Amino acid sequence: MSKIKNMSIHFVGNKTTDEKIKISMSCIGINEEINNILNVYFLSPFKSTEYFNFYHDIDINMNEAFVCVSKIFANPETLLKQSVNLAKHLYEQSVHPKIKSGEFYTVYFKDCIIDGETVDAIGLFKSENKDTFLKVYPAGDGFEIESEKGININKLDKGCLIFNMEKENGYVVAVVDNTNKGVEAQYWIDDFLHICQRKDEYYNTQNILSLTKNFIKDELPQQFDVSKADQVDLLNKSVKFFKENDSFDMKEFTNEVMENPDIIKSFKKYKTAYEQDYDMDIADNFAISENAVKKQARLLKSVIKLDRNFHIYIHGDRSLIEQGEDRKGKFYKVYYQEEN
Repeated sequence: MSKIKNMSIHFVGNKTTDEKIKISMSCIGINEEINNILNVYFLSPFKSTEYFNFYHDIDINMNEAFVCVSKIFANPETLLKQSVNLAKHLYEQSVHPKIKSGEFYTVYFKDCIIDGETVDAIGLFKSENKDTFLKVYPAGDGFEIESEKGININKLDKGCLIFNMEKENGYVVAVVDNTNKGVEAQYWIDDFLHICQRKDEYYNTQNILSLTKNFIKDELPQQFDVSKADQVDLLNKSVKFFKENDSFDMKEFTNEVMENPDIIKSFKKYKTAYEQDYDMDIADNFAISENAVKKQARLLKSVIKLDRNFHIYIHGDRSLIEQGEDRKGKFYKVYYQEEN
């Protein structure tokens, strides 16, 4: 189990609203009980296998967070000094009026496990919201009750874990951001950390599924005579392919899912344009990420919406649904064996 070796706390306000930054002059001493509680608070929110890397458009060594973290990994005794630099860097990025002030933590973890490998990690966290807690205690022959403001250990606001591996690629970084879903949210991921998605199996799986969804929903109807039912069928077959296979092969995928040579040709052309438009490179062969499939499958809706009257959910055999038109209007005919 991972263990906290060292930790510092500073207070970072909102620079635009003239809130101040308060720097601590020493690290925090923690006992085993607090260590276990903080492990729950800091680490339990990191459930996704979507990872990122520090980057910079010119030189990775111009990324402030990367430089500070690198120095801590090289010499953990510099954690306090570098945590001050990180707090000041975060303060300079806290310029949107909706950004909340809060405690900023820099934590050194021993023995974190990622992809079966045990490495040290550095955590950067910020608590922005306080909850109200009730404290009940004995008083005489009865009880008293009072309220206190504090941090809910089950609600981490912002955090990232930097694993001491792949430094040459900008380390492996996991991120959590549960607050500020608007424009102001960019300051944590884009401005403070300045990270981009790691080009791994999660990246490739997520992007090929997004590409496939956009192609089937937007591009395919413009070039071919396909019904909504045909589109849903292709989406279902795409998800089925990813759920039933451990690895992705472009030729195998297009032959099994798209089938039609003209549609396959159009899909490959669309992929090239998609990669250029979004400045990405999706591999033709890669291991499939089960977590990415689960996340993306929720976005691939197997539903046909008919005016505001009906929704038809299609989960199986495309041949059991027919489309037509008579004097009353357009219709779908659905075949089934039993009613549940």
